[in-house]
Amino acid sequence: MSGRYDTVVTICPYCGTGCNIQFTVDREANRIIEAVGANGRTNEGRLCLKGYYGWDYLNDPEILTKRLTTPLIRRGGKGAPLEPATWDEAIQFTAEKLKAIIKEYGPDTFMCAGSARGPGNEAGYITQKFTRACIGTNNVDHCARICHAASVAGLRGTIGEGAMSVSVPDIEKAQVIFNIGYNAGTSHPLVARRIVRAKQKGCKIICADPQITETARIADIHLRLKGGTNMPLLNAMAYTIIDENLVNHQFIKDHVNGYEEFKEQIQKYSPELMADIIGVPARDIREAARLYASTEHSVILWGMGVTQFAQGVECVSACSNLALLTGNFGHSATGVGPVRGQNNVQGTCDMGVLPNVYPGYQNVIDDDVRVKFEKAWGVELSPNIGLQLTLVPDRVLRESDPKKQIHAYYIIGEDPAQSDPDLEEIRETLSKIDFVVQQDIFMNNTSAYADVILPATAWGEHDAIYTCCDRGFQRVRKVIEPTGDVKPDWEILSLVSTAMGYPMHYNNTQEIWDEMRSLSPKFYGATYEKIERQGSVQWPCTDPSPEDTGTVFLHKDGIFATPDGRGNLVFNDYKPVGEETDDEYPLSFCTVREVGHYSVRTMTGNCRMLRQLEDEPGWIAMNPADCEALGVKQGDLVRVKSRRGSLITRCLPTERAAKGATYMTYQWWVGACNELTNPRLDPKSRTPEYKYCACRVEKLDDQEWAENYIATRYAEIRAKMGIEKAGAAQ
Repeated sequence: MSGRYDTVVTICPYCGTGCNIQFTVDREANRIIEAVGANGRTNEGRLCLKGYYGWDYLNDPEILTKRLTTPLIRRGGKGAPLEPATWDEAIQFTAEKLKAIIKEYGPDTFMCAGSARGPGNEAGYITQKFTRACIGTNNVDHCARICHAASVAGLRGTIGEGAMSVSVPDIEKAQVIFNIGYNAGTSHPLVARRIVRAKQKGCKIICADPQITETARIADIHLRLKGGTNMPLLNAMAYTIIDENLVNHQFIKDHVNGYEEFKEQIQKYSPELMADIIGVPARDIREAARLYASTEHSVILWGMGVTQFAQGVECVSACSNLALLTGNFGHSATGVGPVRGQNNVQGTCDMGVLPNVYPGYQNVIDDDVRVKFEKAWGVELSPNIGLQLTLVPDRVLRESDPKKQIHAYYIIGEDPAQSDPDLEEIRETLSKIDFVVQQDIFMNNTSAYADVILPATAWGEHDAIYTCCDRGFQRVRKVIEPTGDVKPDWEILSLVSTAMGYPMHYNNTQEIWDEMRSLSPKFYGATYEKIERQGSVQWPCTDPSPEDTGTVFLHKDGIFATPDGRGNLVFNDYKPVGEETDDEYPLSFCTVREVGHYSVRTMTGNCRMLRQLEDEPGWIAMNPADCEALGVKQGDLVRVKSRRGSLITRCLPTERAAKGATYMTYQWWVGACNELTNPRLDPKSRTPEYKYCACRVEKLDDQEWAENYIATRYAEIRAKMGIEKAGAAQ
């Protein structure tokens, strides 16, 4: 296409599947006209709702919140209004405040939250380099902490590598798919398509989920377990595999440690003993175990329904145990799939935006590794593992030593005031931190606590590389020119770093990428040229030559990424959820996702088509019997309470929810479900227990008052975000 209109192929900014999109762009107007699916490795020309319609926020329709187009500063300190500033003023303001805090309290009182939602791998690399080389701390983390940190920790302990071992296209070649705690239909529709195609080809499907999900509807076996009972289920399946001699003994002998000890420890987890705890008949558990063990092309897929529990790490280990026991590793169409939920969660982990690893998963406490990075960056680096971001409230609210507190919080592309558990505690935390930097594309709930706001380019306004959920590096291309006085995230961080006395300057993202590759053996072979030529390069890719095309599946021939090359069976006992239901709070509460919206909704909420699908205050899904007992019907506004807070939302009766269980998506601002969620953390990954707490639902007799409250509250929020009138630009 030539002249006024042009086409650009890039990668979708949403769920992490890595779908290719072709955009038509009006160059004169600098606007996107339409999107269609391009022939990418994972999507093959197909898109979901967010892929087709989730780009409209780049055209800035100003529906929910306005784009940030100029730096903002609270010149008068806490409580003062945000005022426009020049970039020079904002950078100096930020640099001087950070330098003063580091001088008074030390570098470990600084925390950086990186972004997995659009900036790209290059920005991720600069984020952790800035934190480590300029600030002098390993206190850098990102949203993987609250989604798949448990997967990384659990899998690194059993097989040495925390990423998906199977590729998305190979899912449809599996003979058995065991889907646990994962609703692909809403989280990753193009992965769900692969599951459906696998079913059409004869694949048998086991689904373990309290809800009747889309996968459960087509499953050969649906294990409708009680919330929070993944561990007894997985242990009972492992017991069955051993008890019925379904073990791949040769694979165990050649490639796995700890079998005899594990066999002894698992004995108390027979399906017959666990059935009442799980809420599933023993015969169904045994049948599921037999089916999973019946082939060496069985795949386990899991999502937040496994990881977002205080026993998430241990449940991931239990998933790995099943694959190790049956030899389901090291060849095509098998292995484990912790499917990443945001577009660059995998990539941001790859780039070392984590408190314990440098880029390429090189440990910060490894002296040889640290010396390598010190030589490359020209500065002494901290030898200590940094702080996980979910511990920030504890360091602010409950730490008495000022030199152990968090005094500066640099937040990039995240909205903890919306997305973190127990929002009342989060709001108190943010209000008490001395200096908060927000680097983002839209105003959001965290903006109320920011001392300086630095406006960044959005996805579609810069070039980058992402890593999709199955380790595939892909090129993200600029679609339109950014509007306003904004800069790429990597450039902003480089400017702040330079102003603080550690100069950083790059001319483009390729320079950053090549520096990262030179320090990361796993990624060294993935050059820009190779990614461009192939369309996708799955790591490990260690050789820049054309012969090394990347790695489709991990652990070939049963050689694992552990020190001795062998997998480890790891036994863990079942630990109940942190908060059980009772007479005061008789219902369980669980956060879920939906297909039409994403994360904190600043992106999808500013897309006209997606906004029309759903709007505030969202829904609470409940079993019809529970609705009838409360005297509420579909669409009624109800109040939902937990031990931490309350909200108002709409009732959605559905047979998909079991009696006694409720579900809400977390992106609503009026109906913010994280007012309710439990901040209890997994002791190893520090991942919150989003998937289970106790709540109660109350009927609101005065529906007119409730409707007025919702409308007024929504208008207030939108006004605070720069939208002057409710209904503007609809």
